[in-house]
Amino acid sequence: MEIENAVNQAKKELANRFDFKGSNAEITLEKNEIKLAAPDQFKINALHEMVINKLAKRQISMKSVESLPAEVSPLGHSRQVVKIKQGIEQAVAKQITGFVRDAKFKVTTQIQGDAIRVTSKSRDDLQAVIAAVRGHEFPVAVSFQNFRD
Repeated sequence: MEIENAVNQAKKELANRFDFKGSNAEITLEKNEIKLAAPDQFKINALHEMVINKLAKRQISMKSVESLPAEVSPLGHSRQVVKIKQGIEQAVAKQITGFVRDAKFKVTTQIQGDAIRVTSKSRDDLQAVIAAVRGHEFPVAVSFQNFRD
């Protein structure tokens, strides 16, 4: 939802910016990627910066954004794809669960698809795991959800 809002804000800014008047520059959102198209390399860089700034303002972690290099056609028209990573990849999930196990907390970890489930009898142990994972630097953005009543 936040990604969609950020792209809509970038589209509004694109429509209002003077340096893009009359150009066929566009921003499109398709599932997990944002596609940028512009008539030249300079404008594709400006579009990319505009989209990244809007994503940052909406509190979307830059760890979950992957910018692929811009493609320039022989006629000078440029395209670029910005991929949005959702969930945790299998290798990173194993790295996180290994970190939690090595820290010797009294918890159990399970990898469930693109998420990790940590369970414990003690709420204090879960909070200690959250603090440890937040304190450690992982290559993905981590978020925590509590399903306990």
